[in-house]
Amino acid sequence: MSQTLIVDLYISADDYLRHYQGSVKSVSCESRDGRRVQFPSGILQRFVTRNGVRGSFSLEVDDNFKLIGIRRIA
Repeated sequence: MSQTLIVDLYISADDYLRHYQGSVKSVSCESRDGRRVQFPSGILQRFVTRNGVRGSFSLEVDDNFKLIGIRRIA
């Protein structure tokens, strides 16, 4: 059974560049329900614009909180 966590991300283009270059490997944030979430920053690459990564995302995780998928919801 999977769970869905909603996170709101605002990562500037300059900050995301550090993820892209490999000096930062994960994103740590708080979900809307107050849980701390950490995931590999590489999964955000398809959502990067010239302004960085901005928006609300739905993270689907399994029972062990392993990431199954991510999608932009707003």
